[in-house]
Amino acid sequence: MNRSKFKLTITLIAVAVCAAFAIGGLPRLMARNKVAQQTTALSKPTVSVITPTRAPAQQMLVLPGDIQAYQRAGIYARTSGYLKAWHADIGTHVHSGQLLAEIEAPEVDAQLEQARSDAAMATANYDIAKVTADRWADMLKKNAVSKQSAEENISIMKAKQATLAASLANVKRLEQLQSYEKVYAPFDGVITVRNVDVGALIDAGNSGPPAALFELSETDRLRIFVNVPQDDAPYVIPGTKALLSLSQYPGRSFAGTVARTSGAIDPRSRTLRVEVDMDNPDGTLLPGAFAQVSLTLTSSNPGLSLPANALLFRPHGVQVAVVDARGVVQLKTVELGRDFGTRMEIRSGLNGDEQVIVNPNDAISAGQAVRINPHPATSA
Repeated sequence: MNRSKFKLTITLIAVAVCAAFAIGGLPRLMARNKVAQQTTALSKPTVSVITPTRAPAQQMLVLPGDIQAYQRAGIYARTSGYLKAWHADIGTHVHSGQLLAEIEAPEVDAQLEQARSDAAMATANYDIAKVTADRWADMLKKNAVSKQSAEENISIMKAKQATLAASLANVKRLEQLQSYEKVYAPFDGVITVRNVDVGALIDAGNSGPPAALFELSETDRLRIFVNVPQDDAPYVIPGTKALLSLSQYPGRSFAGTVARTSGAIDPRSRTLRVEVDMDNPDGTLLPGAFAQVSLTLTSSNPGLSLPANALLFRPHGVQVAVVDARGVVQLKTVELGRDFGTRMEIRSGLNGDEQVIVNPNDAISAGQAVRINPHPATSA
């Protein structure tokens, strides 16, 4: 009996110990396991990932442009004198060959008259010398005169002929100089500057650098010059479409086309000089204005595209952090292409099916275990 009571007492004590352990120790053990699980979870940072997309074939590049006249020239006098009259003022639309001004040059007129008189005298002297030389040549054939005398007269005739040629050349020169008394427009355009008035002394450069009488600009066609950054230069070729916008014409655009490029990168600015030509028949746009030029750049082989905040700029190149199927980070070096602002083109280094970490920590490294956020990152 005592033995049975002893066994019962031992059993009750064991039950009490187990109950005490269950009440006090088991929750602690569970809490410890939970802390261990949380610690393990926290050791794997949570990252957001995105899959690369195909970059667009076309890109709009907006750059400042300088509008200039298609042709612009200063109109100078070729002869000195006094301005007799002008026939076009600033803002006047003129045509090629239109009379702009007349110059009085009495010295030139007098020199031309004298040159014509000298030419007439030289002509008469040559005619006499030619008749004499021909007569002596005929007498020489009959052995009536010596050969030396005949050759002397022929030489005199040739000298008179040379004098006549020089006189005629001088007449032609002065006639050309006299024609410069009338100043004509070399091409169609608009007079933008008039520097002279009637009676003003016109100096053709005899006493220093000459001053332009007028400045003429062709404005029905315009040239717009744009400096394209080196990275975008390969995509700008003749025929590329362009749109111009100006602050004074809100909501309105003007179409143009790339006509030519300089064919070389400026070593100072690392840009390519590009000329856009456009028609301006109504004269809406004025030379000298500033414009925003939008160029449509087309890539024949577009690459992939990623948000700019997915890139890691490391000393040995640009990299992206990729999560593999095991949840481990791999760093891949990529080659950048076009800049789309918030996104960048990836020319090489990715296949397109990778899970790329967005906004990775600067300390992220290859082989690091991570957890992927179940909510996918939104594309920038």
